Amino acid sequence: MPLHLTKVAFGCDSIEFLQERLALRAAHEPAFLTTRYLPKRHAEIAGEGITGGSLFWIIKHRLVGRSPITGFGEAEGGKVAIFLEPRLILVQAVPKRAHQGWRYLEGENAPVDLGEASEGVSELPPQLVGELAAMGLI
Repeated sequence: MPLHLTKVAFGCDSIEFLQERLALRAAHEPAFLTTRYLPKRHAEIAGEGITGGSLFWIIKHRLVGRSPITGFGEAEGGKVAIFLEPRLILVQAVPKRAHQGWRYLEGENAPVDLGEASEGVSELPPQLVGELAAMGLI
């Protein structure tokens, strides 16, 4: 099982807004975000020898989607870059407390992608998916 990270989608109040933000990051290849410290278990996350992990996004105290992590590198000011695929894969919403920075998420505790859990949900408008997730219906 791969190892993942969780992070609050700071400033994002909806899935739709997070998707727009990731699309903007796609224009600046490669897409990345910065953090102060390199995760000690970065080899497990980057997928050396196994499938890689993802960054699971928290919006309104729920894990709502993930962006696959493609690797780690250096960023300006001595920070660490977490390189991401600039896409959001919707997951079955799971309650998660907000936290600062990132936290580890073991593979067996990761929510299931909506494409695997229920047909047709990924075709719904992102705003509707967000509202249904907030009500705990998906």
